[in-house]
Amino acid sequence: MFTLPSARSLLAVCRSPGSVLSHALRPAAPLFAFSRFRSQLAPKRVKYLKRHKGVVPVPIGGSIKGTTLAFGDYGIRIKENGRRLTAKQLTSAEEVIKRKIKPIKGAKVYMRVFPDIPVCIKGNETRMGKGKGAFEFWATRVAPGRVIFEIGGAPIREEIAREALRLACDKLPTINEFITRDTPPRLGNLVMSREDFATQKCVPITAP
Repeated sequence: MFTLPSARSLLAVCRSPGSVLSHALRPAAPLFAFSRFRSQLAPKRVKYLKRHKGVVPVPIGGSIKGTTLAFGDYGIRIKENGRRLTAKQLTSAEEVIKRKIKPIKGAKVYMRVFPDIPVCIKGNETRMGKGKGAFEFWATRVAPGRVIFEIGGAPIREEIAREALRLACDKLPTINEFITRDTPPRLGNLVMSREDFATQKCVPITAP
């Protein structure tokens, strides 16, 4: 005589690790939403509030992505090794640039990086263990040669652009360089010429 299995036995089979329905019954990870101001640099929502510290990416595979201008006519890019920039530092640099180019109608500032990495800090003289520290601020990892800010949208004199970006560099803890549309891409500490870029051969033409 055939008997139907009970509901409890069916639920136990579905929740077993090897079953197909176990993934469907697994609860989804919560999405953490934040109440932020309009001018605050922070992601709208994240899946995990705390992350590992991680390392700064280094383009060891020959990638030159993000080392040239894409939106504006002038910009700055990091010249030394990669660093971690905080949202407060990027906001201060952006405000300085906007204040300098405000008289120029139609001028825009383009930020090529965004702080989406949560940084957690524990208090000083705290014993080891007992979980990760509390959330402190947002940051981003910038690789060497990466463009940080660009200026464009309207014709701007090079002298004004240099002064605006110089003031922005004073707000950042990195060594940056001024670039234009004619500046060749950078591969780490090596600057590629236009001919070498076309043939994908990296030859340093300036001192790092």
